[in-house]
Amino acid sequence: MTSKPVYVSGAVEGTSDEWVLRRVIEHVGAEVHRIHVQQGKPRLRAALPGMNVAARRSGWVVIADLDDEQPCAGALVADWLPHPSPFMRFRVVVRSIESWLLADAERFSAFMGIRQALIPRDPESLPHPKDSVVALARQSRWRAVREDMVPRERSGRRVGPAYTTRLIEFAQSRDRGWRPEVAAKCAPSLCRCIERVRELVSQ
Repeated sequence: MTSKPVYVSGAVEGTSDEWVLRRVIEHVGAEVHRIHVQQGKPRLRAALPGMNVAARRSGWVVIADLDDEQPCAGALVADWLPHPSPFMRFRVVVRSIESWLLADAERFSAFMGIRQALIPRDPESLPHPKDSVVALARQSRWRAVREDMVPRERSGRRVGPAYTTRLIEFAQSRDRGWRPEVAAKCAPSLCRCIERVRELVSQ
């Protein structure tokens, strides 16, 4: 007898985060019901209480970047959601979603056309992972990657025009892209996230 699939809803700050969360949920054997992309941390925080109410009856996973907002993940959780519902899993990415993607160094280097030795072994220790990814992209052997991910000179932008598109493509690809189980070995906050989502699904 085949067991019924477990559906989980989620919420994230941006579109690249969406695909990372989708992969995590699928990795633990659940199905994605819907991922709500809030387009920024302030909107995600504002929507969190309503999601917490919904999580009284159904499974929810919400991820937010730590960035520089709090000294540690625990402090951000205590500030944002001190009383989570039984089926809510609110997890914090240390320090941003780029850290989790960089943690699969083998696949990231191959996908972006850079030497694996250039990728930090402890990506969660990076103060600004987004800037680190751009710096790595500058060294890509592929012109298309450099043009997509590195900001134009005097553009005033932090990242290139297709930066997010490249990250989404890497997170989506199962054949040559991001592997949650591999990345978890070098990203403790991802490892904890996977464990908590697996607990949720087993409930």
